[in-house]
Amino acid sequence: MNAAPPPQVEVTEYTDPLCPWAWGAAPLFARLRTAWSGGARWRRVYAILFDEDEEPAPDPAAETAWYARYVAEVCAVTGASHAPRLARVAATSWPASRVAKAAERQGPDVAEEVLRRLRASMFVRGEPADTLPLALAAARDAPGLDAAQLASDAASAAVRAAVAADRAEARRPVAAAFAVADGGPHPGRPKETPAGEWRYALPTLRLRGPGGDVLVPGWRPEEAYETALRTVRG
Repeated sequence: MNAAPPPQVEVTEYTDPLCPWAWGAAPLFARLRTAWSGGARWRRVYAILFDEDEEPAPDPAAETAWYARYVAEVCAVTGASHAPRLARVAATSWPASRVAKAAERQGPDVAEEVLRRLRASMFVRGEPADTLPLALAAARDAPGLDAAQLASDAASAAVRAAVAADRAEARRPVAAAFAVADGGPHPGRPKETPAGEWRYALPTLRLRGPGGDVLVPGWRPEEAYETALRTVRG
């Protein structure tokens, strides 16, 4: 029997476990991954929305109140639920990203459930998984998870290096990202970081295939992703 041909399309999802726009897009992206599974390879890049070396807010309570309002506004657009109270703004995305990346070593089903639980820590419970113990605790009871292996992998130099590579890739947006001109609540132009770098807006999908290379940044209707897929299939 001949082996099935490999998928012709590569989909790269630039995301962060603690991003409210990515939280809102998660159900749509789950449907797309299922619908496209026979002809596309899907890869996640953790862009690190909240970095380790950012200056703390001078008034954490005021920052938390502002960010909670921002999350509520985003969720009003996306239709996603959000926690009635946010304990704090996440100190860093690194722990959740390391746990999400480590979970990929245990297969796609475990990885999806762990990522969902990491997102829920912030947007359902209002307690962002911004330390390694909190991130591991959020993932702990996921079906099929080897929690001890996850903890070991998440703490490893290899997983940290993989997340660092993701962070760097997300800070090299292609020229097309800067050409986004349409409006909307989240048009998806790259964001300047406190360090003066540029990173993809979250979420952003980049599709590459025989028909070309298409970027779908920001919050978009499902038709935009289907059109991009048809284009890159050629």
